Formats: sequence, C-alpha cells, structure tokens
Amino acid sequence: MLFIDQRDFFQQRERKAELAKLQEKKKYYQEEISKARKTLNDLQSNPAALEQFARERYLMKKDGEDIFTLEDSVAVSK
Repeated sequence: MLFIDQRDFFQQRERKAELAKLQEKKKYYQEEISKARKTLNDLQSNPAALEQFARERYLMKKDGEDIFTLEDSVAVSK
C-alpha cells in the first residue's frame, strides 16, 4: 500500500531543493551586506574615498573642472 500525505517523498525532495536555494540566497545577501557595511565604514572614515564615491556616482566636480563621460558603444553586425 502507498500512502500519500504532506510528508511524501516528492514533496520532501522539492522542499530540500527549495531549502538549498534559499540558503544560497541567504549566503549571497550576507556577503552583500558585509560589502555594504565595509563601503559605509570607508565612506564615513576616509574623506578621499567619500570624494571618489561622489565624483564617480554623482558626477560631482570641483570648481573649474570639466567632466567628460564616455560610453562604450558596441557595433553589432549581422
């Protein structure tokens, strides 16, 4: 006889696969949080890093400077 309930083999296998995926996501997000905390600490304690961040992210500049933004353009030929 075969009994099918909430704890059958197929559902257990699906749940284990889902658990593995969730654990991978958790690990990824923990690493991202660690990187973000390091960046935040850098920006709060290092004025040069803060200036570089502002220049790169928000295109800020000093008086009298000119900023040139370059974009990569890739020609696709068929």
